[in-house]
Amino acid sequence: MKKPARNAPRSVANGPGQVRVIGGRWRGSKLPVVDSAGLRPTPDRVRETLFNWLAPVIDGAMVLDLFAGSGALGLEALSRGAASAVLVERDPVLAASLLATTQRLQGGQAARVVQADAMHWLPTQPRASFDIAFVDPPFATGLLKPALAGVLPLMRDGAWLHVEGPVDEPVTLPGGWSLHREGRTREVRHALYRHRPVLTAGDGTRVGVDTLPIDPARPDVPDLERFAQ
Repeated sequence: MKKPARNAPRSVANGPGQVRVIGGRWRGSKLPVVDSAGLRPTPDRVRETLFNWLAPVIDGAMVLDLFAGSGALGLEALSRGAASAVLVERDPVLAASLLATTQRLQGGQAARVVQADAMHWLPTQPRASFDIAFVDPPFATGLLKPALAGVLPLMRDGAWLHVEGPVDEPVTLPGGWSLHREGRTREVRHALYRHRPVLTAGDGTRVGVDTLPIDPARPDVPDLERFAQ
């Protein structure tokens, strides 16, 4: 979900819009989107592609939806079988809307809405808490790099990280993280990264382990799937 800069005024003069949950137990449920300059839900096509990528690992996952906005990503994850989701949203109007949405959805108590500045909230959280995180900060605010730095310590071994940002903004992650798949529109790049858990062999050697099977014919090539809109 794209949101305006941190100090940009919000307006609800024209009333809320809405997006829909695409799949799972809440399929078709409407999620309100507050009318606000710069507020843009992640397109259905991107969400559907992302959750096709995550299908093998979504069941039972602990999910973080940072800069949640409408909550479309975190709630889609719950709809498709995630065990829990934390939805962090700074704007009090959006956070209140998220809370109301989770209260009307059957089983919505699996979502915890946190009204907080993401950059202040991240350092207060226990390490290794999440299996999947969605990081989608407002464009043109410079928050992507510090947000990733704050999120990574909260991810478990074998975790998955979805990053959405401008096509021309580079994403650099530390060793142990690799690009799994990515897609692009004219203005937005969205990419899914995976973490290879580090295990200790019998002789004490630390070894990386893939979290999904890779093509045995091309073991050193990242599994990429691209589409253009």
